Amino acid sequence: MRFDTKIAVLLREDLEPWQRLNVTAFLVSGLGTVSPELVGEPYADADGTAYLPMFRQPVLVFQGTKEVLTAAHGRALGRSLPTAVFTSDLFATGNDRDNRAAVRAVAGDLLDLVGLAVHGPRNAVDKVLKGARMHP
Repeated sequence: MRFDTKIAVLLREDLEPWQRLNVTAFLVSGLGTVSPELVGEPYADADGTAYLPMFRQPVLVFQGTKEVLTAAHGRALGRSLPTAVFTSDLFATGNDRDNRAAVRAVAGDLLDLVGLAVHGPRNAVDKVLKGARMHP
């Protein structure tokens, strides 16, 4: 099935493996809250055990340099696409309130981005990700 939209995560290529997983999980958690149509129906197994719903389409994970992330951030905002950000400062915080304060304390063009997630029309997301490559 081909979707008209794309969900993508872009990670800075110098992150440790545990950081890549952590950042990805945090970033995608916001997309379904602003675009509820991205989330499918709840799951259930043959025994009737209920499970949470998930995204209805794949999440593609990319990587790039700090410069690629900065450029992608600007392009995503310029296209008004729903965007989540994760900065290096968030590795030192331990809760949502402090995370939001850490991002709020820095001007957008000065954020030390280590990851971002974006959702939108396929061609727009492809343009945002220019210079990035698929995560291995």
